[in-house]
Amino acid sequence: MKLNFRVLICYNEPFTFYQNYLGKELDAGSEILDLSERNFISQLNSTIKLLSKRFKYVYSLAIGRDLLKSITDIKELKPDFIINFVETIEGKSNFESYFAGLYEILGIPYTGNTPIALENCLYKSRTKQILDSFGINTPKFIKLENDGKLSKSKFDLKFPVIVKLLNEDASIGISENSVVYNFVNLLKRVKYLKDNFNQPTLIEEYIDGREFNVAILGDEILPISEIVFESLPAHLPKIVTYEAKWSENSIYYKNTIPRCPASIKTGIKKRLEKTAYEAYKALECRDYARIDIRLSKKNVPFVIEVNPNPDVSSDAGFARAAYAAGINYEELLFRIAMLAANRIKK
Repeated sequence: MKLNFRVLICYNEPFTFYQNYLGKELDAGSEILDLSERNFISQLNSTIKLLSKRFKYVYSLAIGRDLLKSITDIKELKPDFIINFVETIEGKSNFESYFAGLYEILGIPYTGNTPIALENCLYKSRTKQILDSFGINTPKFIKLENDGKLSKSKFDLKFPVIVKLLNEDASIGISENSVVYNFVNLLKRVKYLKDNFNQPTLIEEYIDGREFNVAILGDEILPISEIVFESLPAHLPKIVTYEAKWSENSIYYKNTIPRCPASIKTGIKKRLEKTAYEAYKALECRDYARIDIRLSKKNVPFVIEVNPNPDVSSDAGFARAAYAAGINYEELLFRIAMLAANRIKK
């Protein structure tokens, strides 16, 4: 029997991020980049169909910059709860937390993480400060503002380092050039990101070791996944780049292979799970999140990313971990939906 709920799926309108960012194309000859959100749009109808098996009324709404229209549309649809798949608005990642705040103001329960968790996890330096305050290992780092200058004499991180955009997710801005081995190349990479993205950067010590993704659903830790770099050409750094996630014809996509469940010893598994769960709680995550961890050569876990509301497309890593736990895709969507349904005030 279908549950008598009005369910609204909110998602961001498709936006050609790299053609419109700063009103210009990226530098000629720079990394080839494509849309990270196109996979979700292609699966939207399938998502609606699967949820319609469990709920009487399922609607979808594309969210854009016209806030008043979005509010009007949501009120007219009168959802009992919202499945929140809004990740950006017109390519701006910080709007993700703002829109979750709108659901709070409207008093409508919604899936996934709260505005404060989304905001704290988006700003990577803040994430790392919170992790540090809880005694959770994360690579040593510095934050560089847009107008900031790097001084070689005062630079106290150990090379190699990895350079990231401070306020982006989906690995935007991360490529084979992100890991640098000397100060000269560091300056070049920082300049590239500043010129093309116009936002602060995060520079952190690169942890040379295995990489794991730990998916958490509710308070359940799903089977751990490892990103296997064995077939990646030796000259490329062993990292998950933007291309590795989204560009199917790239070398990185073809040679960064997820293995789930990961082949790890029981002691390491427990250590990874403990670290991931502590990070999940420290950042006040709820419903679902993915914690990315690098394991040093001495088997010390370092949290490199906390990802609230990660991609839950059927071919994404979170769904893969759910499959490994015996949860099929329809059931995964249903469980996420019910986490919001259970917050409906009686």
